[in-house]
Amino acid sequence: MADTAGAKRRARKANYRTKFEALLKEYKDVMVIGIDNVGSLQMQKVRMALRGKAVLVMGKNTLMRKIIKDIVENTKNEKLEALSELIRGNVGLVFLTAGDPREIRNTIVQFKVPAAAKSGTDAPSDVWIQPGPTGLDPGQTGFFQALNIPTKIVKGAIEIQNPVSLIKKGGKVTSSHVALLSKLDLKPFFYGIKVNDIYENGSVYPAAVLDIAPEDVVKKFMNGVSQITALSLRIGLPSVLTIPHSIGGAFRKLMSLALQSGNANFKQAELLLKAAESAKSAPAPTTAKPTGGKDDKKPKEAEKPKEEAPAAEEDDFGGGMGGLFGD
Repeated sequence: MADTAGAKRRARKANYRTKFEALLKEYKDVMVIGIDNVGSLQMQKVRMALRGKAVLVMGKNTLMRKIIKDIVENTKNEKLEALSELIRGNVGLVFLTAGDPREIRNTIVQFKVPAAAKSGTDAPSDVWIQPGPTGLDPGQTGFFQALNIPTKIVKGAIEIQNPVSLIKKGGKVTSSHVALLSKLDLKPFFYGIKVNDIYENGSVYPAAVLDIAPEDVVKKFMNGVSQITALSLRIGLPSVLTIPHSIGGAFRKLMSLALQSGNANFKQAELLLKAAESAKSAPAPTTAKPTGGKDDKKPKEAEKPKEEAPAAEEDDFGGGMGGLFGD
């Protein structure tokens, strides 16, 4: 019987090695997932949802690392060593066979189940107790007082008065927290598979990179271009980025000189001078005086000589140039 059991184990291990080696050689993109607090039913649902898109592989970490090490020694494919370093803790591997990695990641993490708090564990999220009736009898008021939770008695039952921050994300769950949540029949946490890292033919990056959209990349690139351009202009270092700005600045200076001197030897300056002359020669708007009123009988005061409006500054052509010729 012992030999039979041992033979079955060796056969299963050999079969696992064959399948695992085939996946490593065929597929170059792998997701490393964390499966803490994940039940077998959740794993089964994830496997079914990934059919045709990816292959989920579980196994002992030592065995998986041993297989990878043997492949590296036999094929000299040192890229796989980066994947071996990621196999630590309670993890599994998802080989991407088809589809977009972002969609596969979303498929994996969507399966979550509510779970009660366990003493001594780290809280995966904040836990708040909302105000309202608890359904507990007044004899248990002391329990809430020990946790500094303000309550009152309403219709023979304990009622929480204000929202209470019970546990912070990452904080330790104590036995008192567990007892209170149990009395209130609350399951505050949701557990599911987490995608930790992505292995891509030797390159490794965190799963958070999948949330970066192409628009975000373009925005960051253009922000860098703007900073380099501003720095080059500030220190006076010509570059491909500063040439348009330098040409535009030089052109504006030429237009300013043409306007001040009244001489134009290129088309744009001629148009600017004509526009300036037209603005000066345009008659000022007049307003008609009312007639036929009582004020007509009053003697008219001697009209004071009108002061001539000061001439416009010659170099103050404001936005007119931009309207004619653009920036």
